[in-house]
Amino acid sequence: MPATRSPRQPIALKSPSATPVGVLRTRLGLTQAECVRLLGVSVRTLAALEAGGPASASVVRSLVELARLVESLSEVIQPTALGTWFQSPNPAFDGLKPLEVVERGETDRLFEMVYFLRSGVPS
Repeated sequence: MPATRSPRQPIALKSPSATPVGVLRTRLGLTQAECVRLLGVSVRTLAALEAGGPASASVVRSLVELARLVESLSEVIQPTALGTWFQSPNPAFDGLKPLEVVERGETDRLFEMVYFLRSGVPS
């Protein structure tokens, strides 16, 4: 006979900050609403990922790309300022917020900015 859980026994859930997406979201200081915009997923999908649920191949690709972007940006922007930076209009991106640049699928513009800042070459 299978063991049953007593009604008072809590269900063990992973802390959102213990999952890869949770670590990234915490590192950037983003709300769930901001994070879903960066990843291009629904709030429900993000909540499932933060609870330790499996990620689809497309979500894994988005997470890997976002993690690479954050690592690159951390070389030229104070890591603690990245969340605010993603939310601030930037003249380098025609007044768009970097979050909006990512939403548009133009992440290469951010990588290009990092390249120019690292190299010291004026753009």
